[in-house]
Amino acid sequence: MDRLIDVARTAMRGAMARQTAISNNLANVNTAGFRAEILNASTRWVGGQGFQSRAEQIDQVVAADMKTGTVVQTGNPLDIAMDGDALLAVQANDGSEGYTRRGDLKLSESGLLTTGDGYPVLGEGGPITLPPADSVKISKDGSIWIVPQGGQIDQPQQVDTIKLVNAKGSTIAKGTDNLFREANGGAQPQDPIASVTSGALEGSNVNATTALVQMIEASRAWETQIKMIDTAKDIDNGGASLMRLDA
Repeated sequence: MDRLIDVARTAMRGAMARQTAISNNLANVNTAGFRAEILNASTRWVGGQGFQSRAEQIDQVVAADMKTGTVVQTGNPLDIAMDGDALLAVQANDGSEGYTRRGDLKLSESGLLTTGDGYPVLGEGGPITLPPADSVKISKDGSIWIVPQGGQIDQPQQVDTIKLVNAKGSTIAKGTDNLFREANGGAQPQDPIASVTSGALEGSNVNATTALVQMIEASRAWETQIKMIDTAKDIDNGGASLMRLDA
């Protein structure tokens, strides 16, 4: 009987992991450049002394759907959509280098260039900081041009170049902060042929309808395991009644 309950417990944990991943996808259905998380189930033997006679299901996010989202024109000079397989290099909260497709760039009061979720954008020498300017333009190759305050419109100045990488052929993993990183640590080199489309944004590639169906399936799987535990309890009570002797 304990094995039946243990199987149900493992399946319930898997259903919870599925619901967590699907909920995160649904929450980011309108997030620029978001890549839907892909959950994978694997088997792990339960450790301990004696023979390995029992296994459990382990569900974890192992990859992301790298399908391109819909690109829309915004007209905002700080919005960029990465072309092809290009990824934008940013500085994560722990100081490491991460990568994203999110291109809704913003300028802080200090001139620091960040993504819409606050990660500093990396350039040739680290996080990019722009001086006060009358206008800012991002070229196809990621170079940033400004017209300084009071400067001539026809004499823009290049201040930095956004670091763009191409992770195709490399092993990258998606973290809980929605950033991609090298699976074995380290950083990707600058891709000299990577390009962006300025004044445009790539949307999320999450299909809301599909995600809602997956959420319903995960909920039903949870309910099925609850019924299995109730059935195991009824069977156990029935067995105990048969073994009971009248006084």
